[in-house]
Amino acid sequence: MPTANPHEPAPRDAGEPSEPALKRAIGPKLLILFVIGDILGTGIYATTGKVAGKVGGALWLPFAIGFAVALLTAASYVELVGKYPKAAGAALYTQRAFKVPFLTFIVAFMVMCSGLSSASAAALAFSGDYLDELTSGAVPPTLVAVLFVLALAALNLRGVSESVKANVVFTLVELTGLLIILGIGAAAVLSGTGEPSRLGDLETGGTGYALFSGVLGATALGFFAFVGFEDSVNMAEETVDPQRTFPRGIFIGVAVTGTVYVLVALVSSLLVPTATLEESSGPLLEVVKAGGVHFPQQLFAVIALFAVSNSALINMMMASRLCYGMANERILPRAMGRVLPGRRTPVVGIVFVTLLALGLVSTGEIAGLGDTTSFLLLCVFAVVNVAVLVLRRDRVGHRHFRVPTPLPVLGALTALVLASPLADRATGVYVRAGILVLLGIALWAVNALVRKAGGES
Repeated sequence: MPTANPHEPAPRDAGEPSEPALKRAIGPKLLILFVIGDILGTGIYATTGKVAGKVGGALWLPFAIGFAVALLTAASYVELVGKYPKAAGAALYTQRAFKVPFLTFIVAFMVMCSGLSSASAAALAFSGDYLDELTSGAVPPTLVAVLFVLALAALNLRGVSESVKANVVFTLVELTGLLIILGIGAAAVLSGTGEPSRLGDLETGGTGYALFSGVLGATALGFFAFVGFEDSVNMAEETVDPQRTFPRGIFIGVAVTGTVYVLVALVSSLLVPTATLEESSGPLLEVVKAGGVHFPQQLFAVIALFAVSNSALINMMMASRLCYGMANERILPRAMGRVLPGRRTPVVGIVFVTLLALGLVSTGEIAGLGDTTSFLLLCVFAVVNVAVLVLRRDRVGHRHFRVPTPLPVLGALTALVLASPLADRATGVYVRAGILVLLGIALWAVNALVRKAGGES
């Protein structure tokens, strides 16, 4: 039997649009850097202080729990992307498992909104305290955020090779920033600087249920720092040999970032009082200031700006590819799958998500948008973990990774617990998410009417 060339575009099923296929430009090393770069960024650089405000000096605990939860769901994504290596991600898995178009659309819409709320949080973080360290507040933050989103759209339109290569540079820079934090922490430990006793302080405003709820709430917010590995499956049609490339790429990416996050949280709490971390939108800059090691603060601010830029870039890429995949699955209008002939990038999807992101940057604040991102994705993760089990009955004609059955069960349960009211989170998060879901329902109705008018089934 002839073997397909993994560098060639994936064949299309009968009836799919005759648009050019996406270009396979992502190899194993690029995918690992893509996953690491997607997970690293806004969460750890901008929301660490807010997590500390929820849990106290034991800042490392929510990140350790979030690490475990992320690994559970990452395993489910690895099985599914190997089984169905297409660009639509969670929405594709939902449709194949449950065959309920309305549920599929809502899942797709929630994933898209999570990416856009994450990119919007990154845009706001870019225009916040880290930039102020360089400009002393001379540039209007809203203008900066808008120009930032437009620049990302231009890079996204240029091509996946250019976008992923930019991601490599950004990833190396932001990882360097976190290694600097770890180096400062190591120097502090050796010199006896810092307050080790603070690492065991749990300050959630109570005991018993209040303590449990506070830790869950801190974990749910901290989970924002782990989201991103799920974005990579939307690049499946642009990845070389995805069945073999994704298991290593996702697992290595999550393991590296999880380890770095826990260590950065330990260093942050060791060197900076909880109240100082909580009040800062540039908490890692506070670590640099308190570390007792001479390191240019403005240089670190530049590194942090690269980090949040990377988060926004990959989230915008994910959202546009999701539009493309959903159009090919007939869940969004076919026009959303249109590809720019020369560059072979999903041009309509890129324009659409850019317009939505420009609207979102004018709403909310970084922590609220980050918590909204986590909540939306935790709901999606619960569905994906169940879908893995349902799709065990669906056999495919190629080998792929298979996750042990207990892991998706635990993944679904932990995602539901963190998304539930058991976790202490602001009411505004539920309100914002509810409005977004209602918007999705309205769009579903409009799309159904358009298809009916056009005589589509």
